[in-house]
Amino acid sequence: MSNELIRLENVSKSFPGVKALDDVSFSINKGEVHALVGENGAGKSTLIKILAGVQKPDEGGKVFVENELVDIKTVGESRDLGINVIYQDLSLFTNLSIGENIIVESFTKKIVSWKKMWKEGNEILEKLDVDLNLKETLGNVSLAQQQLVAIARALSFKSKLLIMDEPTSALSTNEVNKLYKIIDTLKEEGISILFISHKFEDIFRVAETVTVFRDGKHIDTKRLDEVDESSLIQMMVGRQVNYLERLGKTDKHQGQPILEVKQLSKDRYFKDINFKLHKGEVLGFTGLIGAGRSELMHTILGLLKADHGEVLVDGEKTNIRSISDAIAYEFAYVPENRQSQGLILDMSIYENMLIPSLKAMSSRAGFIDQENSVVETESYIQKLDIRPPNLNIHTSNLSGGNQQKVVIAKWIARHPKLLILDEPTNGVDVGAKVEIHKLIREMADRGIGVIVISSELPEVLSVSDRLIVMRRGRIVMDILNTSEITQEKIMQESLLGVPIQKAGVND
Repeated sequence: MSNELIRLENVSKSFPGVKALDDVSFSINKGEVHALVGENGAGKSTLIKILAGVQKPDEGGKVFVENELVDIKTVGESRDLGINVIYQDLSLFTNLSIGENIIVESFTKKIVSWKKMWKEGNEILEKLDVDLNLKETLGNVSLAQQQLVAIARALSFKSKLLIMDEPTSALSTNEVNKLYKIIDTLKEEGISILFISHKFEDIFRVAETVTVFRDGKHIDTKRLDEVDESSLIQMMVGRQVNYLERLGKTDKHQGQPILEVKQLSKDRYFKDINFKLHKGEVLGFTGLIGAGRSELMHTILGLLKADHGEVLVDGEKTNIRSISDAIAYEFAYVPENRQSQGLILDMSIYENMLIPSLKAMSSRAGFIDQENSVVETESYIQKLDIRPPNLNIHTSNLSGGNQQKVVIAKWIARHPKLLILDEPTNGVDVGAKVEIHKLIREMADRGIGVIVISSELPEVLSVSDRLIVMRRGRIVMDILNTSEITQEKIMQESLLGVPIQKAGVND
């Protein structure tokens, strides 16, 4: 008797000017955690949409569920077959309660039994060992808790295959470990999981099998004990990828600071924050999710109003009350949530790229310099390897990683004085991650001050000249020499540390 749950045979999918999937064949077994990896634009998102009933494969492609040939035409038909997707953007209703989000299927019935709905919701949360109030509005809880609600909702549909798209991208270390345990529980119950991630530590922890896509093609399927990170990268990108070496102490923090923050406080988020950013310096911020890093940057940018303290630019006190004020000071900001804060999804790559630079790209009469703006956009499409390389495609049709590249490109194109990047490589493949890191270093070399917020310690240690660690709204480490600090030491301070002023070379 076959142990296959899903089998794809000769599945292709073409769009105007691009072949997203090219004759793909592989299978997923029952009760298996099967990883799917590949660069952004490799075809992973298209495969998800085909299995979810959002798109149909080209003629000749076949999808089998439990050895039966199926024709999945709608999302409802996919769910009836036991296939459910937890998308990277979660696709939840933040204005509804947690319970309503979990048992959303009940709303398709003429009569809703609220008693039964709460009971079923609690049973699912108990199975996942998750403590949440079903009547709490979803928008009031953290992104990590929303991730758990998305899993609970998928289980309410009696899933046989659960597709998880970058499930750990917004989770802290503790929350990732919680997700690992949930995946182990689901696997024990015989539920298959297609696990899509750019984080190798996640893949090697949860998966048994890995399938590699490159340029829309199925390159190979291997057991995880047959491969290592190096061989996986080689299959994914078809080339050698060279990471940046850890930088350590430089002279970047000498001279007049571009940005100086003094005693900055915002109730509930952070208190008494002091730091300087100098011209040509990359300053990393890390710490657990909820440490106040993003809120600190939002306050500097005028999105939040400080309760106390001041922000100086080029030695002069500022009164930045909005993003418009921040842009006037030549600040640029790449937000953590690209879809709700970074892009206008129903606009093209070209239009999104143009918005921050309209003034620079326009004549005195207000007419856009079409020729130069197109050349500029195409240069960044090439530099960041945005796929497909079509400046007229809507950003809603791009993979998450390629959307991230567009957000970064549109702000780099402004040639700012200060660039703040919040989780800049979230959902980005290993090859693109290296290119983004190189761009960050290039910008610093041109004299731009760069702040990088990242939960990935290898990232901030390799790309930063100096590193600040935050915990519960306070700075607990200000590291002058990243080459003399370990990931373990940073995690210890993030979890247990008390506020101190300097670390690293001054220890």
